[in-house]
Amino acid sequence: MFRTEICDLLGIEYPIIQGGMAWVSDAVLAAAVSEAGGLGIIAAGNAPADWVENEIIKAKELTEKPFGVNIMLLSPYVDDVVDVVVRHEVKVITTGAGSPGKYMDRFKSIGAKVIPVVASVALAKRMEDTGADAVIAEGMESGGHIGELTTMALVPQVVDAVKIPVIAAGGIADGRGFVAALALGAKGVQMGTRFVASVECTISEAYKEVVVKAKDRDTVITGRATGHPVRIIKNKLAREFLKLEGNGATPEELEKFGEGRLRLAAREGDVKNGSVMAGQISGLISDIKPVNEIIKEIVDEAKNVVANINELLGA
Repeated sequence: MFRTEICDLLGIEYPIIQGGMAWVSDAVLAAAVSEAGGLGIIAAGNAPADWVENEIIKAKELTEKPFGVNIMLLSPYVDDVVDVVVRHEVKVITTGAGSPGKYMDRFKSIGAKVIPVVASVALAKRMEDTGADAVIAEGMESGGHIGELTTMALVPQVVDAVKIPVIAAGGIADGRGFVAALALGAKGVQMGTRFVASVECTISEAYKEVVVKAKDRDTVITGRATGHPVRIIKNKLAREFLKLEGNGATPEELEKFGEGRLRLAAREGDVKNGSVMAGQISGLISDIKPVNEIIKEIVDEAKNVVANINELLGA
C-alpha cells in the first residue's frame, strides 16, 4: 500500500528514512532500521573519517540491506569523509549544511543516490539543478539544526517546485504523521526523534528518558544569534544559552559555549549540561521499543488511517 518511488529509488520496503543525527546515528541503529524495511543512516557529523569508515564496515556486517551516510558539509573532515564513502561505495548519501555539488560527480561515479536536506523552496530547486536524486524537506519542528518554515507549509511548496521526489521530515513519529506527509505530496518520511527512543539506539539511556518524558512545549530554540538555530529540550544548558543570547553574547562566544554539548548528553549521559536535541514531536513519544516494532506500528496505524479516510469518503 505504501510503496512509493522512494522505495524503488533506494531499494527499501517502506519509504521511511532514519534521520542522520550526529553522535546518535551509528551503525547499530542504521542497520536495525534497514533490517526493519526502512533506510538506516550513519551520521558523519564532525567525526573524523576513520570513525565513519569503521561504522560503515560495521553496518555492512550487521545488514545486507541498503543503508546510507549523512555528510555534514561544514565538517572539517568532509573531504576525508567523502573519500571514505566513495571508497566503500555507499549507495545512499544524505547531506546537510551546504551544497554537495562539489562532490556530485564522485558520488554519481559509484552509483550513489544523493539526497540533500533542505529548509526552503529555493534550496530545493538548487539541489535539483545540482543533480540531487531527491530532497528531504525538513520543517522547523525537527530536533537539531532547523530552518524557519513548518513541515506543513514547507513540504507541499517544495513538492510543487521540483520534479524529483520529496521526503518530509520534522514532527513525524507515527502512522498519522506518515499519512499526512504523503497527503502533502511527499514520497516518504524521515524520522529522527522517534528512533532516538529505540532499543537499538546506543546513546545514553538518560537521553532517551528525557525524550520520553518530554511534553508538547518542552523544546526551545537556541543559537538564533549564531545564524544556526538549534532545537533542544529545555534543561540547564538551554536556560544558560538563552540567557547568554539575551545578554548579547557574540556568535563566537555562543559557539564556544555550545561546543561538545551534544556528545556530553548523547554519549556521557549528562542531560542537564548537555544538548538534548529532539523535535517537538517528543511529546507524542511515550516508550522505548525495538526499531522493528516502531516501523511495524507506523505502517499498521497508517493502514488504519487510510481505511478510516476511505470510510469517511464512502470509498
